[in-house]
Amino acid sequence: MEAIDALKKRRSIRSFKNNSVDRETVKEILDCARLAPSANNIQPWEFVVVENAAMRKEIASLTDYGGFIREAPVLIVVLSKNTKYYLEDGCAATMNILNAAYALGLGSCWVAGDKKAYANKVKELLKVPPGFSLISLIPIGYQGEKGWSMSSKRTLSEIIHWESF
Repeated sequence: MEAIDALKKRRSIRSFKNNSVDRETVKEILDCARLAPSANNIQPWEFVVVENAAMRKEIASLTDYGGFIREAPVLIVVLSKNTKYYLEDGCAATMNILNAAYALGLGSCWVAGDKKAYANKVKELLKVPPGFSLISLIPIGYQGEKGWSMSSKRTLSEIIHWESF
């Protein structure tokens, strides 16, 4: 799949089939995540892969908008060491995960982690050591029956400012 095509067509998927995702595919997605840019090449990220249905259900119940996490066969939890640019670096890895999943024929959705009230509880459940922030929760799987609709996006003329705002 061409990169520009993937960037223009990827959408958030919140409905998943019950089909499992093989570990080699998950590893390929995470290989893309580890190649994301990071400030000073610190690479502060760590990834927890949650395949256990009971754990996914418990994590889903903690979120305010991530109930669909329980449906996905895989949940990737993106964590970042508390470095100066932890959020930017973790978000770069998150975007690589979303785009790699799409390029491999899988659906995914970014569920917020940083600054959320449930972040510490998720970290406790996953036995994350001190010094890490929860960046995102990313359910991944094959798209379910509920399709997605293209949300409207602002036009280029609305967002581009040449030379000054």
